[in-house]
Amino acid sequence: MLLPARVRKIPMRDIQSEEDTRQIPLQKVGVRNVRYPVTVLDKLHKTQRTTATVDLFVNLPHKYKGTHMSRFIEVFHKYHSDITMQHFLDMLDEIRVRLDAQKAFGRVEFPYFIEKNAPVSGAAGIMEYTCAYEGEVWERDCRADSSRSCARRFFVSVEVPVATLCPCSKAISEYGAHNQRGFVKVRLLYTDFFWIEDVIGMIEDCASASLYTLLKREDEKFVTEHAYDNPRFVEDVVREVYLGLKKMGFAQFSVEAETEESIHNHNAYACAAFNG
Repeated sequence: MLLPARVRKIPMRDIQSEEDTRQIPLQKVGVRNVRYPVTVLDKLHKTQRTTATVDLFVNLPHKYKGTHMSRFIEVFHKYHSDITMQHFLDMLDEIRVRLDAQKAFGRVEFPYFIEKNAPVSGAAGIMEYTCAYEGEVWERDCRADSSRSCARRFFVSVEVPVATLCPCSKAISEYGAHNQRGFVKVRLLYTDFFWIEDVIGMIEDCASASLYTLLKREDEKFVTEHAYDNPRFVEDVVREVYLGLKKMGFAQFSVEAETEESIHNHNAYACAAFNG
């Protein structure tokens, strides 16, 4: 809609760019919990459309009163149809430049869906996994002539639901053993391209059993017996995933495992990190 001429001619004051006299720099300013459709890479189907929750920030020097919030959305909208690993940091750098900041930060969390077949019947169902891209870019002096360059750091997080069966319960019980559902979360420093599906598959192999959306009776029998034959503490799961990530070549990562215990009124938890 075209605005009346008298409105269009009125100069508007840019409050955000005015000087602030309190001498307090802010580490992060921006937008949080923006819900937006995005497209990410998919190993089988090339791309996958999903809905992300987005947080975007820049630093704010002490002399400025505020930042321009609309510019975060303008830049993100430009990239939302291809928010792949390769383009995520380019998006953050563009935000940094548009807002004349030294640093830009971003986090995009989204459900990722994979079709998974039951182990015996082959019945197909869709599994949901929670994934996130986290990154930051910052301006730095890198050469003797003090010319500027941009440093970058990018992490991918993946949360995988799994099943565990208690080794202690199996060892001391005359029959049966308690089992529970839990989650394994990894946070990976991105240096070389990888598929999220490959990380998920490795994590599921480290648990007592993986989870499925659809199981027939023959599948339930298989999964139950497979878990019984592969008891795991949360400590076991973390250590196995740790070894798996090192084998896959990740230079820096963290692993967390937490199970919702079926016979205890608390959760079991373990974590480990590798920094190269």
